[in-house]
Amino acid sequence: MGKYIVKRTAYMLVVLVMLSFIMFMIYNLVPSNRAYTDASNDIKSIKSNTMTAEEHQARFEELYLQYQRRYGTDVENKGIRYLRWVGLYPLYDGSFNGLLQGNLGYSYEQKKPVLDVIAAPMKVTIRINIFATILALGITIPLGIRCAVKRGSRMDQIVQVCTIIGYSLPTFLISILFIWIFAAKLGIFPPSGMKTAGTNYTGIKYWMDSLYYMALPLLVMTFCSLGGMTRYVRASMIEALSMDCIKTARAKGLREQIVIYSHAWRNALIPIVTLVVGWFLGIFSGSLVIEQMFAINGMGSLMIGSLRTADYDVVLLMQMFYVGISLLGNLIIDIIYGLVDPRVRVSK
Repeated sequence: MGKYIVKRTAYMLVVLVMLSFIMFMIYNLVPSNRAYTDASNDIKSIKSNTMTAEEHQARFEELYLQYQRRYGTDVENKGIRYLRWVGLYPLYDGSFNGLLQGNLGYSYEQKKPVLDVIAAPMKVTIRINIFATILALGITIPLGIRCAVKRGSRMDQIVQVCTIIGYSLPTFLISILFIWIFAAKLGIFPPSGMKTAGTNYTGIKYWMDSLYYMALPLLVMTFCSLGGMTRYVRASMIEALSMDCIKTARAKGLREQIVIYSHAWRNALIPIVTLVVGWFLGIFSGSLVIEQMFAINGMGSLMIGSLRTADYDVVLLMQMFYVGISLLGNLIIDIIYGLVDPRVRVSK
């Protein structure tokens, strides 16, 4: 297993480098000249009546070069730009200042490091997604097992109809429906936002206020997740319960609870692992529709906003982060397969 992990890690690094190069080149091929725009805006604020035309032009060229150096566009060769971005090629002053040196980029739009731009939306997204994932798994796994055990019963039929309806409805429609019921009609939860306006709570009050505003988005995210996961767990459990080893366990007189949870569930868990790990990796990604519907400043909203303003350093770092998380998730899934199923053996 140790050799396999080392080998997979090496493959992951190769894939990460290749994808980083492709994504960097794609964004650098987009026609954009942020340095020229910023230099033009700065030169407009300078009083030109005290400067000659030559001095004005020289000042503009000086500002333009400064912004080009800041944004890493002072060289035309895109290969050199990529190496500078990674931190393998020196800048104009001979220094190295890329990813390997801890420089994760600079936001053109917000005029601050990308890490500072991402920090707040990432916290919001993780906080909401952790609660939504735990709630969804806490409901769907027991419900899917119960429906599989009681296959064909009235409860199973009702759950199947509800999950199909919930799975078929688009997220924005469910969001509107929940806002209408719980915010407009019942007035239980606020329709949008992340905290009470004009307040500056700390400690327990801050968390209680945040949970109150997160309640409605959490309900929507949990409800949207119920259909697919419940049906997936149910199908896996039905297949596991039909295995010969389960019939043998029942024939030996083992208690039904032991048969279901110690034998059938362990076999059903193997295909579910992929989906569950994917869910937990999704904790770091934002839900664009829900964030837009409930005015949440999360990763999804940040991604769209950065694309609209051509703030490609932010977008590039976010996508690199998601690529790394996906590669790590695949490795974790392979390791978990070997843990939950002794029959799975990693090849040399």
